Amino acid sequence: MNKPLQLPREREVQCLDARGLHRMAYVEWGDADNPRVLVCAHGLTRQGRDFDTLAQAMAGEFRVVCPDVVGRGRSDWLADPAGYQIPAYVADMVTLLARLDAQQLSWVGTSMGGLIGMSLASLPGCRFEKLVLNDVGPKIEWASLQRIGQYLGQPSHWANLDEAADALWAISQGFGPHTREQWLALSAPQLKPDGDGFKPHYDLALAQPFRTVTPQAATAGEAMLWAAYDRIACPTLLLRGAESDLLARETAAEMTQRGPRATLHEFAGVGHAPMLVQDDQVDVVRTFLLGQ
Repeated sequence: MNKPLQLPREREVQCLDARGLHRMAYVEWGDADNPRVLVCAHGLTRQGRDFDTLAQAMAGEFRVVCPDVVGRGRSDWLADPAGYQIPAYVADMVTLLARLDAQQLSWVGTSMGGLIGMSLASLPGCRFEKLVLNDVGPKIEWASLQRIGQYLGQPSHWANLDEAADALWAISQGFGPHTREQWLALSAPQLKPDGDGFKPHYDLALAQPFRTVTPQAATAGEAMLWAAYDRIACPTLLLRGAESDLLARETAAEMTQRGPRATLHEFAGVGHAPMLVQDDQVDVVRTFLLGQ
């Protein structure tokens, strides 16, 4: 008999921004009273349902919380797009963590979600048990930022899920091989009803602060992120798509030698970024989080 599909609980928390308050939505899996909490944070234009497969694999041992970072998914969009930046996301997550009141806390972050986790883990007083950085580090390759900028914030309309999934796949081949069923499951939460079809489920204004980043600003940001990384003390797992254009192999190697001296695991046939849907990817994360 097939095990029935577990459904998550939908929750939300109010966070402060420059114009007032906004809602940050999240889904929660597992025992709501479990003191052991795992937060999973998504990439730039994604949302928390990316982690459904990993969450179900971990829900027996953790209360798994998957937020939609503001401007994405079910969360509010900001009145001022200037707020779509890492420091503001970190502040929102501090509010979420206060709500969760976790006694034991671990973090899995893909791309942008990894930068948020890295920033949190570097703060004095942060007590992460374990940190997983999924295909991201202090140095982000400029060519990758330019690639992302080509599609970020572009208005789109699709007639149905299949058409949308095909369009999303065209810009997401770095995620690596997926079955059609897996890709449709990853694509559906990315869509928002729009008349007789669908549009992207994120605020297109995310592109505004992103496009103000210059090579000089990126270099300055890199120095700050390395300083943050060097302050991290918890055990850290670094995942890398072997063909990633965002996290260079040289950067990943350096991350194993400084700061928390991350354990590096690469996935062949994957670029930016592993989606933690395939069994081998889930197993690597699960083994790390449950290991001593």
